[in-house]
Amino acid sequence: MSENYRINLTPDDVPKKWYNILADLPVDLPMPKNSEGKNQIADLEKAFTKAALEQEFATERYIKIPNEVRELYMEMGRPSPLVRARRLEEKLNTPAKIYFKREDTSPTGSHKLNSAIPQVYFAKKEGIEKLTTETGAGQWGTALSLAGNLLGLDIEVYMVKVSFNQKPDRKNIMNIYNGNVFASPSENTAIGRKILEKTPDHPGSLGIAISEAMEQALGNENIKYSLGSVLNHVMLHQTIIGQEIKTQLEIAEEEPDVMIACAGGGSNLAGSLFPFLGDKIKGNIDTEFIAVEPSACPTLTEGSYEYDFGDTNGFTPMLKMFTLGHDFVAPSVHAGGLRYHGMSPIVSLLTKEGFINPVTAHQQDVFKAGITFARSEGVLPAPETTHAIKAGIDEALKAKETGEEKTIVVNFSGHGMLDLKGYSSYLDGSMSNAK
Repeated sequence: MSENYRINLTPDDVPKKWYNILADLPVDLPMPKNSEGKNQIADLEKAFTKAALEQEFATERYIKIPNEVRELYMEMGRPSPLVRARRLEEKLNTPAKIYFKREDTSPTGSHKLNSAIPQVYFAKKEGIEKLTTETGAGQWGTALSLAGNLLGLDIEVYMVKVSFNQKPDRKNIMNIYNGNVFASPSENTAIGRKILEKTPDHPGSLGIAISEAMEQALGNENIKYSLGSVLNHVMLHQTIIGQEIKTQLEIAEEEPDVMIACAGGGSNLAGSLFPFLGDKIKGNIDTEFIAVEPSACPTLTEGSYEYDFGDTNGFTPMLKMFTLGHDFVAPSVHAGGLRYHGMSPIVSLLTKEGFINPVTAHQQDVFKAGITFARSEGVLPAPETTHAIKAGIDEALKAKETGEEKTIVVNFSGHGMLDLKGYSSYLDGSMSNAK
């Protein structure tokens, strides 16, 4: 095997600073605003920690990672490896080189710990007793539950009901990590009860789960809300992924031609791509950046770029982003982490400005790609991650047609070992082909 088949870094290579792309955006990011007759911006101070809000609006290019956070990153498995997918390349008979960044190697199986750890750390420092949050497929709720347990903070999770029912083992893991999990919509909140009264069998949505978690935080000064994607401070924390990839590609003496990530709210995409997008904005590289979303929830490809709420009930300020409408409820596809009605304002802006190319993929096609990858590389991707895998395979096949020796980098955002029900439905032919 080539010496760059698996590129491992040392703990010393874990980044010491987060990269803040706000310092390098090509145009100003539209600011959040209140809806008519309300003051949701003021409510942010009630809902979020002081540190989260400071980082949300920070403009410096780099923000120091606290030593305690960096140490926890290392204890939880950072840095993660960058692997050359040689067997997949051989199967596809492509001249392209395919690399995948293994964020699945964390204890919770995804990239989400990268933001969960600092968010819990800062909340603990501020004397907060509990964090509430939402989760779709369960990766974020799992990560926040573990971080809360490590640092001694109570965690309450509102999990989208369809995912709660599809993935009972996610609830079990959150319980093991001492997280308290509720199917959303729930009877715990006014917004949940209102929805259930009208639609008792409502499948839930990330927008509803966010509303429930925020309602809890806004009603108690000892509780704060923690978001796992979309907002700037979450994007910031995730950039340790892309900074590590930069170092690893330098070791491999490679420059990326195409970089790919799945897109739900934007966190794994931002984490892996933003450090490179900063270089693209400055004109230093010519990499193509691809965001892959499900055809069942085509936010970037079919949504409108406008101001909308981040949640169903309108607790959040209005954000300028690509959106399908805050009351949108996506079909119950297995990629629960990609069923969000909106998109990170920064990812939306960069897409609007032409720096990110959004594409969609069908559920059956991405599961087929996930199985192809697993049979080639031995690692089973999460349903969300299969979207990025599918686009990576497509790009490799394009290179086969043209004979180009491209370097393709895919962010492998999480493993699928708790998503076997979805794979089973694909294999036995019962998976819906509606989307």
